[in-house]
Amino acid sequence: MYLSRFLSIHALWVTVSSVMQPYPLVWGHYDVCKTQIYTEEGKVWDYMACQPESTDMTKYLKVKLDPPDITCGDPPETFCAMGNPYMCNNECDASTPELAHPPELMFDFEGRHPSTFWQSATWKEYPKPLQVNITLSWSKTIELTDNIVITFESGRPDQMILEKSLDYGRTWQPYQYYATDCLDAFHMDPKSVKDLSQHTVLEIICTEEYSTGYMTNSKIIHFEIKDRFAFFAGPWLRNMASLYGQLDTTKKLRDFFTVTDLRIRLLRPAVGEIFVDELHLARYFYAISDIKVHGRCKCNLHATVCVYDNSKLTCECEHNTTGPDCGKCKKNYQGRPWSPGSYLPIPKGTANTCIPSISSIGRYSWCTCYHECARKR
Repeated sequence: MYLSRFLSIHALWVTVSSVMQPYPLVWGHYDVCKTQIYTEEGKVWDYMACQPESTDMTKYLKVKLDPPDITCGDPPETFCAMGNPYMCNNECDASTPELAHPPELMFDFEGRHPSTFWQSATWKEYPKPLQVNITLSWSKTIELTDNIVITFESGRPDQMILEKSLDYGRTWQPYQYYATDCLDAFHMDPKSVKDLSQHTVLEIICTEEYSTGYMTNSKIIHFEIKDRFAFFAGPWLRNMASLYGQLDTTKKLRDFFTVTDLRIRLLRPAVGEIFVDELHLARYFYAISDIKVHGRCKCNLHATVCVYDNSKLTCECEHNTTGPDCGKCKKNYQGRPWSPGSYLPIPKGTANTCIPSISSIGRYSWCTCYHECARKR
């Protein structure tokens, strides 16, 4: 299955933003890797930086829960209704499809009624902590292009950490902390993304914005990717050239939006009051109806297509590159060190094409800039 050729992240945001404040597309989309042009030597390839589309990456992930038996229903148990925590006659039963709440329901099609959701076991072992790790893995490096959005069917947790890995889960680092009381939970002063700036955009913050109690109408938690982009591209993301220039020249910034895995650490369920009601522990659990992660395969600006085959994502590399991320030159094309493509100069960028090795050139010569090697006439 192929990920379709892409509307760039910029084009996507333009479509959304233009409803409020339309503005023209004034620079390239990086949706083409090469075109043919005519020179004095004849028809040759003109290479450009290119990248896959931004898409829903939850279609390609694997999910893992820790502890593995934390999902409710085995054995069956009753829990309290979402809207009435003292009506405790709802049932979770893993052996009955209409009463089961397995992890895959965090990623299924939403919009049906009643909504589908994953649910944990209740806090029946209180005061032992009710903690769950939800790990999302792609076995591929991806670049995030939109907000991560987690929709809870239960109350939003009192304490939660969103973490990322860049090495396939071997090491982890925090992305953001969430708490009803950041100082008490994580010894951090509460902040929001709006408190950051270009100079502090990589700061790891704790926010209280998304951690209200059990009885709340709002169920959504965000990790704000686009608000961080806006520090460079402007509030309407109009100046994407500036953002891409920053991503091009600042590795730490580029790595900040790059992941191989995400981990949601649920540390304390929504309590909604100071003390846990030990007589009604079936009130307390986690339930997630939807997780949204939008991004693109990282192909180092050397591909526009990412192939999903045998449960694995792989870039379909151009520019004489190869590897799952187009991270090296093909055999016999190592005439200079491999380099990622560059967004600059706008609008086509620089392909940094791998060129033939000296030993394999023979009767060929290579042209500078973006042109493919052309046979001498």
